[in-house]
Amino acid sequence: QVQLVESGGGLVQAGGSLRLSCTASRRTASNNAMGWFRQNPGKEREFVAAISWRGDTLSYSDSVKGRFTISREYGSSTVDLQMNNLKPEDTAVYYCAVGRRPYSSKSSSDFSSWGQGTQVTVSS
Repeated sequence: QVQLVESGGGLVQAGGSLRLSCTASRRTASNNAMGWFRQNPGKEREFVAAISWRGDTLSYSDSVKGRFTISREYGSSTVDLQMNNLKPEDTAVYYCAVGRRPYSSKSSSDFSSWGQGTQVTVSS
């Protein structure tokens, strides 16, 4: 079982920036896609961004495209999410995940291991 440790959440004003980081406990995670999802109480988990195992294929939700950047180094089990120009609607618990395959996906069912989540709160 892969364990994921997330860091970097917090409280920020609208227009500000935060950087989330996630490290997987097993090197096998470096052979699979990694991604970020977010969730608010009473709502379904929502795709945010994903990156392939080599870091050369990126996917974003329309709501964050142009503001968020996902990154990882080739062969790394660490993935980062740079979030700029944050909006109050970005407020959520953000979860890191490791994919079942090397290539990125927007579907949560394609991810097999999940972190415990880190809270991001954006005030207006």
